[in-house]
This record gives sequence, C-alpha cells and structure tokens, in this order.
Amino acid sequence: MNILEATERYERWLSKQTAIVAKDLRKKKEKMAQHPFPFFRGTFYRWVQLWPQLSTDFSEAPSVRCVGDLHLENFGTWRDAEGRLIWGVNDFDEAYRLPYVFDLVRLVASIILARQANILTVDPVAGCERILSGYRESFAASGKPFVLAEAHPELREMALKSLANPITFWQKVEEEKNRKESTDISNARKRASKILKQSLSMAGPAVKVLPRVAGVGSLGRPRFVAIAEWNGGRIAREAKALVPSACVWLAGIKPQPESLYETMVNRAVRMPDPFVEIHKRWIVRRIAPDCVRIEAGGFQNGLDEPLLLNAMGWETANIHLGTLKSRQAVTHHLKKLQDDSLFAVAERMVEATVRDWEEFTAIKGRD
Repeated sequence: MNILEATERYERWLSKQTAIVAKDLRKKKEKMAQHPFPFFRGTFYRWVQLWPQLSTDFSEAPSVRCVGDLHLENFGTWRDAEGRLIWGVNDFDEAYRLPYVFDLVRLVASIILARQANILTVDPVAGCERILSGYRESFAASGKPFVLAEAHPELREMALKSLANPITFWQKVEEEKNRKESTDISNARKRASKILKQSLSMAGPAVKVLPRVAGVGSLGRPRFVAIAEWNGGRIAREAKALVPSACVWLAGIKPQPESLYETMVNRAVRMPDPFVEIHKRWIVRRIAPDCVRIEAGGFQNGLDEPLLLNAMGWETANIHLGTLKSRQAVTHHLKKLQDDSLFAVAERMVEATVRDWEEFTAIKGRD
C-alpha cells in the first residue's frame, strides 16, 4: 500500500469517527507538501503502518503506554493547580500501548527532519545521545516533573522566550471568526459550545464560541474556542474532537469507549493541567499566552538545544513510567539498548517518510 492509498483509507475511517472540516484538511495537505517535517507530523497513520517492517531490531522491546505522535513540537507549557509554570508533553491524541522505543525513535526522527529543515543546528547523532541520556537518567530516578520555578532555570528561560505576546495571541485565536460551516460542523459546534460554556460558566452569558485552526496532525477535525472577558482580562477554553489513535485504525479493531488520553495524563509522572477535561469525544483545555505549544521555529531564538533534547528524553520517560508493570522490563532492556541502533531505525523511518513525501508531492503537483 502506498502513501496515497494509506491516506485515502485513513481519512475514510476518520470520517466515521468525527465530522471533517474540509477546508482544514486541505490546509493540512498544503502544509504536508511544503517539507518532509510537516509531512511527518501530518501522517502518523503512515508511520504506524511502516513501523513493524522497519523496526524489527526492537521486536522484543517491552511495551508501555506511549505518546505515539511524539516529536519536537509536542512539548509546551501550562499552569498547574498552584499556578506554577510547567513544561512537558502536551498532546496525547495518538496515545496507544506500543514498544517504549517507539516514542524515542519518533522523537529522534523529528530531530533528523528538523535539521534538514534548518530548524535545529544540533547534529542528529548528538541529539539522539542527549535524548537517550535524559531518558535513562529519568528512568533511573523514577522521573520528576518539570516545574519551572526554583529548578530548571535554563529551561524556564527558554520557555519564557517562547510564550506568546498577549495581543497577537488573541488576534490569532479570533482570526477564523467569520468562517462558514457545513451542517456537520455546525452540529459539532453545538455540542462543543455546550461543553465550552459550562467550562467558562463563571464568565456568564457573554461567551463567544469560534472555530479554531491549529496544529498539523489534527487539522481537519473539529476544533472550537470559547472566549470571554472576565475580571479585567480575557480567558479561553478550547474543545477539540477526540478520535481513537491511528493505531486503532491500523489494527482494524473497534474503538474503546474510554480514551487513553485521561489515563496517560493521570498516571504519568507530571503536574497535570487542572483545566484539561475529557467529555466523551471532546478534550477541553485552557489556552492562554502562557499555555502554549512551543513551535519548532522557537528553537532558533537562542535556545540551548542539547539541554532541551535531554529534557525531552527525561519527559518521555516521565510518561512511560506511568506504566508501572513495565518499569522493570524497560529498565532491563535499556541496559542493552545502543544509541546507534536506535538512531539507525530512526534513519530508516526518515528515509521511508521522505520517499512517501516525494510521492505525495509528485501527485499533488499534478492535481
């Protein structure tokens, strides 16, 4: 099966899980055509399809609850219940039980592709070493959340540089306010609006619900934002349609009624975002200038790349440590895991991704 057939089959399955925003899906494909890095981000379904045949080196690696779609841009900031700034993985849309090395290989692959896109300057081999070093250190220490207060001054400084300007942030949030919607999306908005207004009940009736466009992999799925003026400033909540992992599509199994998202957040070693809520097929979260995904472009703003990659490795272990029954098996497997073998699998996956991208862009160019 080639990339075009895989995409068609996945999108057909996806349309049975949620309403599809056609305009956003077209925008996703336009982004995917720009470079292998956004293509990689937008085709997790293809990654899981290629994984079994290109990762035979790790056929015996123990499984854990993985992030799944882990990459450089799946990290961000939020505030915990005490108002402290927290940094870590902030998207578990594709969470699934997989070999623990799955997340590590995908994270390393994102380094290789980001370097090709001139987003990173670090040598990918050195970056792989930093990620694995952080992962091993975290596993040995039973993990620890990234609370950007007294500890982690360098990471705190990096995070603060990445926070959004409040004026431009709110302008961007409202840029889709005049969008026209299909009947399916209007129905989705009604469901999302009810949930969003409940989450902003303190603001009273003056709550605006608007469509929102963000990310790459989830483009095409309904996403809305509720905005209100409250006690001197703006507050907002986002509701995004939550669908089963692409791993469910590949396995051809019936989706479970409960999302793995909540399990991941609750069992990982982390300080959770108290505003994240799961409402059946919707995930609701607070969005604000200090609660943002750190985009790859931010890595060019004087960030310490080796330190950041080490932290990403540590945070990945924080997530995997939530699978308590696998801790001992992963610890044992880590002792024999070689950096170069993991990098080799990441390279193979990148090569396959680039070939798919070339085929995808060749066909798209003829459309």
